[in-house]
Amino acid sequence: MQNFPQHEVWMRRCLELAALGAGYTAPNPMVGAVLVYKNRIIGEGYHRQFGQPHAEVNALAAVKEQNKALIPHATLYVSLEPCSHYGKTPPCANLIIQNRIKRVVVAMSDPHPLVSGRGINLLRQNHIEVVTGILQQEAQWLNRRFVWFHTRSRPWLLLKWAQTQDSYFALQSNLQIWISNTFVKMLIHRRRSMEQSIMTGTNTALTDNPQLNVRDWFGPSPVRLVLDRNLRLPKHLHLFNNSAPCIIFTQQPAPQTNLGNLKYVQLEFGKNLLPEILGYLHEQQIQSVMVEGGKQLLQSFIDENLWNEALVITGNQYWGKGIKAPCLPPEAKLLRSALLYNNQVQEWVNEVHNFGEPFLTTTVV
Repeated sequence: MQNFPQHEVWMRRCLELAALGAGYTAPNPMVGAVLVYKNRIIGEGYHRQFGQPHAEVNALAAVKEQNKALIPHATLYVSLEPCSHYGKTPPCANLIIQNRIKRVVVAMSDPHPLVSGRGINLLRQNHIEVVTGILQQEAQWLNRRFVWFHTRSRPWLLLKWAQTQDSYFALQSNLQIWISNTFVKMLIHRRRSMEQSIMTGTNTALTDNPQLNVRDWFGPSPVRLVLDRNLRLPKHLHLFNNSAPCIIFTQQPAPQTNLGNLKYVQLEFGKNLLPEILGYLHEQQIQSVMVEGGKQLLQSFIDENLWNEALVITGNQYWGKGIKAPCLPPEAKLLRSALLYNNQVQEWVNEVHNFGEPFLTTTVV
């Protein structure tokens, strides 16, 4: 058997491949697979998009004809437990058995209740050696949205805001002034493409008229979530342009609408509003939320300890007055910090949740 350090080399390649599917696989996880024969990769692949073949299928399909006979003698590395149920595609565990692969190395078990150990057990019942737990924490972090959703029954929540050097968030006049630069905007749009939904509040929608879509990067736009307690938002705003799905949370009776991408959800705007919204999103199979709202909305998620990550951009401006930026609690842990031209970009995590270990790549996933 190969030793554990060698296992980690090939598993890290699985994670690198898996990360290439960021933004396209949800509600499925990101998965990479590598088929190795005598320390040589003979096939590799990843889950490219929801509904398309899984990583194991693509890895086996990538094996050249002259190497097909090596498949039963190779070791399959996969970053997530192979599925054992029929969904959009057939079970990958069955495919492994059919190809007579004798050894499978898995980073982590699948938290989805339809899998959850069944894939690994099926392989072992068919006399396939299974090694588990290789780079498990890194694999969990990469698929933190998927894991959190299925283990905590609510979406993963990312906060994002920009602030000045003296920690001001906005002007009292509600005048829109850009703090972040062009490079940071591209980074933010890339991150938008990775999240399933994006949230803002009434005042931000009125003041900034945001589009909340992906324009400065390639990728899908998230579902737009808007808090509009009294239905104050005029229909000429970008949020109502029908270019992406939009859910309006309101306390008023839901109005009739003919826009297929627009949906109203009536909720009581009380102290349980945010947990109720997250509960509704869980029912809708939305696994992650990026919050780009005003100070009150962002701070509410922090104060209620409902946040998981925070992306904080600090510009090079000094205002001396205005609305102070949200304040993270002492248990917030700085994951990494980078300077993009004249903007400092910091990624924070909620250490209270103690979730896995960051899988650091050249791009933010």
